[in-house]
Amino acid sequence: MKKWLKRIGLLLLLGLVALTIMVFYNWRDRYPDYTLDLHLKSKGNAVMQVGFAKKPITPTIVDTWNDADGNFKYDEDKGDTYNDNNNNGKFDAYWIAGMSNAKPAQGVHDDVWSRVVVMDDGNTRMALVSLDAIGFLHDDVIDIRQRIPQNLGVDYTLIASTHTHESNDLVGIWGPDPLHSGVNPEMLEYVKTQTVAAITEAVGKLRPAELVFAEDRSQRDSILMKDTRKPIVKATGVHVMQAIDAQTKTTLGTLVDWANHPETLWSKNLLISSDYPHYIREAMENGIKSQDSLIKPGLGGISVFFSGAIGGLMAPHPSISIPDIAKDTLYAEPTYEKTQAVGEHVALMALEALEQKGDTIAKSGIDLRARTLEFPLDNTMFKIASAIGLIKMGMPSYFSKRSEVGAIRVGPALFLSIPGEIYPEIVYGGVEAPRGREFEIDPIETPSIESFIKDKYKFYLGLANDEIGYIIPKSEWDTKKPYLYHDERDTYGEENSLGPETGPLVYYNLLEVIRDLDE
Repeated sequence: MKKWLKRIGLLLLLGLVALTIMVFYNWRDRYPDYTLDLHLKSKGNAVMQVGFAKKPITPTIVDTWNDADGNFKYDEDKGDTYNDNNNNGKFDAYWIAGMSNAKPAQGVHDDVWSRVVVMDDGNTRMALVSLDAIGFLHDDVIDIRQRIPQNLGVDYTLIASTHTHESNDLVGIWGPDPLHSGVNPEMLEYVKTQTVAAITEAVGKLRPAELVFAEDRSQRDSILMKDTRKPIVKATGVHVMQAIDAQTKTTLGTLVDWANHPETLWSKNLLISSDYPHYIREAMENGIKSQDSLIKPGLGGISVFFSGAIGGLMAPHPSISIPDIAKDTLYAEPTYEKTQAVGEHVALMALEALEQKGDTIAKSGIDLRARTLEFPLDNTMFKIASAIGLIKMGMPSYFSKRSEVGAIRVGPALFLSIPGEIYPEIVYGGVEAPRGREFEIDPIETPSIESFIKDKYKFYLGLANDEIGYIIPKSEWDTKKPYLYHDERDTYGEENSLGPETGPLVYYNLLEVIRDLDE
């Protein structure tokens, strides 16, 4: 009996050791020597060179499946089966990220992309990349940066996600179930390879260019979004930059920045899509059409879309109806028609803003400040997900998360690099300290970030160089009763945030990089 007890004890000990090794291996810092502390100053106004490129990052859907109970989730225990179309004896699924687990894609509605604009003032060359993904983690950003050929001369690369809820998982937590990652390693590698290829192509297409900056701050886009968490602060405003070939006067491309969750299709969509960013880019490039008539001509070139301050929670919610761009029709249900209407309204605002000319600059410079920072990781579920390998979140120190903020000035515009989904009240003002809050403190993230920005045009690039989740004002943090504002229901957001110190840290570090540019 004693021998058996010893053997069982030894097995348990070995199991514990193996588990400990696995946890610490998953928690390891994958880039222990990496830190960024860039402060690049322009040497005066010069002719800007700009290049655009795009590469598809769309998965090829081979295996499909049969939804026996019609709940849009794959569950073999409920009779769901898959079609082994490549006859390899397993379900080769691409798991759609957002809303819930267990959503294998049934096909592709529209391509998802890695889209790039490269700008060069003769002193600094930077690449701004937009991925059609729900998120892209900082370690993967570092990996792409290290793969960019040095002879391209790229000094800084920013990689942001549009946050579409209709593409395949590149983070890990939207797999077949909460314990298995939704990331296909081959697909993640493909995204990285395509992104490096797009950056390379954009550098090769650099051309002397004039830049046109414009925006629509009329708030007419407020009908396209719903703020589903108090305080009600909508991140309205469409911000756009157009690059025009200095010689041919043709459009090289456009950059559009707007804040609203790309989740118009909601929870029953099973097709890969970039959601409304697809229709914004199509309209910017090819125009807005209704049947056989052209409502607004496009500009040509390549359009790149960035999401703004989408926390809080900005969404084209199913409870709101979106008007068609041309017909007397309202779209309430989550459909591609509704998604198209959202995108075309935003594109129309951008195109009309450019028609009013805004500010055109023939010469400019690039001032850039970017820096690494560490966040305390207080989210227990994130710790567990990282420990079991769901999220590859390397920790440079005990329960800390490496990330990054930045600020870029080009002519009359400031581009702010924000590593997650920031609540609009931190950016625009309106942070509150409501009843029921977890910390009995006054608002910390005040005055608003925007009040510190002197530049005429402001581009808030959300989910830039990381997806750290929601960036919540600390005085609005709430995880237990009594609920905020003494409401009957709890709030949504905290479960997808690193912790209560994230909001203040992002706020103060963004102010610091802005001040560094102003010095």
